Amino acid sequence: MPHLFRLTALALAITLLGSTAVFAAPEQATATANDSAPLPLDELRTFVEVMDRIKSAYVEPVSDKTLLENAIKGMLSNLDPHSAYLEPQAFRDLQESTSGEFGGLGIELGSEDGFLKVVSPIDDTPASAAGIQPGDLIVKIDGQPTKGLSLMEAVEKMRGKAGSDIELTLVREGGRPFDVELTRAVIKVKSVKSQLLDDGYGYVRITQFQVNSGGEVGKALAALRKENGKKLRGLVLDLRNNPGGVLQAAVEVTDHFLKEGLIVYTEGRIANSELRFNADPVDASEGVPLVVLINGGSASASEIVAGALQDHKRGVLMGTDSFGKGSVQTVLPLNNDRALKLTTALYFTPNGRSIQAQGIVPDIEAARAKLTREKDESGIKEADLQGHLGNGNGGADKPSKSKTGSLARPQDYDYQLSQALNLLKGLNITRGD
Repeated sequence: MPHLFRLTALALAITLLGSTAVFAAPEQATATANDSAPLPLDELRTFVEVMDRIKSAYVEPVSDKTLLENAIKGMLSNLDPHSAYLEPQAFRDLQESTSGEFGGLGIELGSEDGFLKVVSPIDDTPASAAGIQPGDLIVKIDGQPTKGLSLMEAVEKMRGKAGSDIELTLVREGGRPFDVELTRAVIKVKSVKSQLLDDGYGYVRITQFQVNSGGEVGKALAALRKENGKKLRGLVLDLRNNPGGVLQAAVEVTDHFLKEGLIVYTEGRIANSELRFNADPVDASEGVPLVVLINGGSASASEIVAGALQDHKRGVLMGTDSFGKGSVQTVLPLNNDRALKLTTALYFTPNGRSIQAQGIVPDIEAARAKLTREKDESGIKEADLQGHLGNGNGGADKPSKSKTGSLARPQDYDYQLSQALNLLKGLNITRGD
């Protein structure tokens, strides 16, 4: 699919965890709409006057550099939750996060009413092991209130040396605050996992969209087909708690399930912000029945995949409403090792739906639930009775038997996954497969 991604050097699609973004050169940010607009002289005079008053009257001396950088941060922070001014360390940290290996807790953050909000914990990280859930509000970090912290400032506080401890104070669903102790680790995220759930039914989970996730999904589909020994009868694609990531990876993953048609398009004001991505004729999934699992932790690139598959009626979406992040951030490097992460476009599903602040609504709602199994009844069957008649058609007897010792499967303790698998089996029954 190389023809899909021939973007110019100014729009290299190196994207960021939890967002759909590109790195671009500074000159790309020029918006033609306001090129001839006059300078707001009154506002500039006010800005200079405020800066002068602070320098002369504030209780402690403040440098011009600090005042100007704070002014820049203020400009960005009041645009939207995803735009930010990146100082050198924050810029380096953000670039590292695209590689799939970084230090910290494994939490994708958003903001709500000035508080830090967990978009999603990442699988196999300290955050997921501690039971942190999408929607949790982080009200304190090591006892210090987070109200008013920018996302970048919060990330900086939560990063640290692997093995060091940190305490987060959380509020869940309006309840009482509670503390969680975590130990920082080097986060190495394996973006794609797969296995057979049952004879003929495969499972592919994508934890986040990294640069190589599209290729990894292709390998996973081939491995499942080989392990099954024949074409699969159904597949579950699990995008729950997937905070997003690389735009091209989302396109590649979607293309594995489509033979034609639009996957996603973006609209914005700067050069190269209007992009369209289309599927090629190769369908790595071989058209098998598909169920896609989403929830409130499915954001950005996850919503691109889910929205495209839903619009093309390629699969059944199951779970709960997704996060609702439908904007694109462009990272604009500056000439002093700093950068702007600026919202520059919105993306749309093939049918022209904007996901922004609304999310994807699943076709079948299946809320998270605890799945427990009752013990099998200890009764006997006809085939257990001495002297019972045989089956006249030559079928083998089926006496009662113990099911102890059977290996646990993912669907045995995951209600949403078990519902997805049951739906696939039902679809195959009606199709006569």
